[in-house]
Amino acid sequence: MTKHRKWLSICLVICLIGGLGGGIWYRNKKIEERKLSLIYIPKVVDGTNDFWKSVILGAKMAAKEYNAEISVLAPSEENDVKRQNELLEEAIQSEPDAILFSPSSFTDSDELLKKAKDMGIRISFIDSYTKEEIQDLTVSTDNLEAGEKLGKFAATLLGPDDQIAIVAHVKGVSTAVEREEGFRKGLGELADNIVEVVYCDSQYEKSRKLTIELMQKYPDLKMIAGMNEYSSVGAARAVKAAGAKDSIQVVGVDSSQEAVQLMENGVFKGLVVQKAFKMGYMGVKETVLMLRGKSYEKNVNSGCELVTPDNMYNSEIEKLLFPFNTLKFS
Repeated sequence: MTKHRKWLSICLVICLIGGLGGGIWYRNKKIEERKLSLIYIPKVVDGTNDFWKSVILGAKMAAKEYNAEISVLAPSEENDVKRQNELLEEAIQSEPDAILFSPSSFTDSDELLKKAKDMGIRISFIDSYTKEEIQDLTVSTDNLEAGEKLGKFAATLLGPDDQIAIVAHVKGVSTAVEREEGFRKGLGELADNIVEVVYCDSQYEKSRKLTIELMQKYPDLKMIAGMNEYSSVGAARAVKAAGAKDSIQVVGVDSSQEAVQLMENGVFKGLVVQKAFKMGYMGVKETVLMLRGKSYEKNVNSGCELVTPDNMYNSEIEKLLFPFNTLKFS
């Protein structure tokens, strides 16, 4: 009788363990099958900006492949921090599984992001980050590396006394700060030749006007460096219109169809191009893996490449310059 009870107890334990294991398996299976809800808030939705178009395209493609529903909400201007925070508040009220966020401010969104985390919403940063480490994961270019690549290339084009000006995008945002820091590092001793840094608030026209003012203020200016697509293309437009492409070297960060044409026309001497599609794709992919309890990368460097007139039509570089033709990423 005692032996019978012993075996009965063992069978019950085995059944309990099996039931528990089966329950866990079933729960994980349901999590795996459930369509996740994601909201992505980039800095801007702008049909004229190839960088953000590529990031958003990558995010949407990954959401489709990984069984997630994604909504994209964004201001119409990259420097509109107030509107971005209003959209963040709306996203929090929707209580999605995760909010993917590209902060336009280094500090102004932290309180709202903390609120989201307290509600159990996971936070992923794409492209840039904030002062406090609130995020669960980050996918971005190593902006110090991008700036340094641009600075090292720029140094090969300059003489020891040549004057340099920087047209950056939004003052204080992490990408602008790190790219300028990296650019100065890459320039080495030539960083002392930087005469001024101006900010265009990620507006093509403001960048163009600021560049005209710089050329008038510094008649011996030999180089202008843009720190994102808006600042780079705006500066190149001004140099081209002034007929100064042979006297003022223009380098920058990011690319677009117009930037490619400006390089073909000899205005851009070099561009550091981010892997924007990959950034958006990996941002969603890693977020989904995290939400489904799988192994994921907390910090992903999506990479960048130096593009010059000499390599712009290499096959791998073409994928970066013409993402909407290839729909591939490296």
